[in-house]
Amino acid sequence: MVTCIISTSPVRDERKEHEVDVLQAINERRSINFFESGKELSDEKIKELIELAKLAPSSMNLQPWRIVVVKDSERKKALRKCAFDQPKVEEASAVLIMIADPGSLEGTIEQVLKSWVDLGYMNPEMVETYRGMAGGLYGTEDSLKRKMFAVRNTSILAMNIMIAAKGLGLETHPMDGFDEDCIKKEFKIPPDMIIPMLITVGHLKPGITLLPRAYRKSFEDFVTFNSY
Repeated sequence: MVTCIISTSPVRDERKEHEVDVLQAINERRSINFFESGKELSDEKIKELIELAKLAPSSMNLQPWRIVVVKDSERKKALRKCAFDQPKVEEASAVLIMIADPGSLEGTIEQVLKSWVDLGYMNPEMVETYRGMAGGLYGTEDSLKRKMFAVRNTSILAMNIMIAAKGLGLETHPMDGFDEDCIKKEFKIPPDMIIPMLITVGHLKPGITLLPRAYRKSFEDFVTFNSY
């Protein structure tokens, strides 16, 4: 006989106002250009957002990413100059500089392998095999293969941030219109890092009505089964 246990945990029953479920968040997420200027996000709310988003998967769990959170008004002005003077950079409550870190393999592999052993994912005898496998899969730190690894995984984190933000009642906009060298110089980001995108985070400006969602390819336009 199988016993079914129904959780009575109040966690989801006591959802905060404006929070939404994941499918609703995916359906309702939009890229917002008009943010409510002057509306602040607490450090605690940003931490809550990123703690949720960091559950994103990454290859071998290496998590090759970093984030610079820009909240200060003067720093947002500086970032706006690096982002072709786009107003939303300054108007949003915060801007996340998403950073892909090609060196994360060397920086994280030991913690990952130790965790796998401690949790019973693998035997200690397999540690050297997996350490070597990682080096073979992702290439040297300055290789294109390694850079692509870091960018791909950071992009997964970025999408998780946008879905989690919508779930928390926040709006976002992913941006790839910026001068990467300018941002690195202004925010002291090492030259070997890669910035795939910025993400503005905040609240929709009052009085703004969003237009209907624009053109999306149909399923048949881009999906095939078993072969290109």
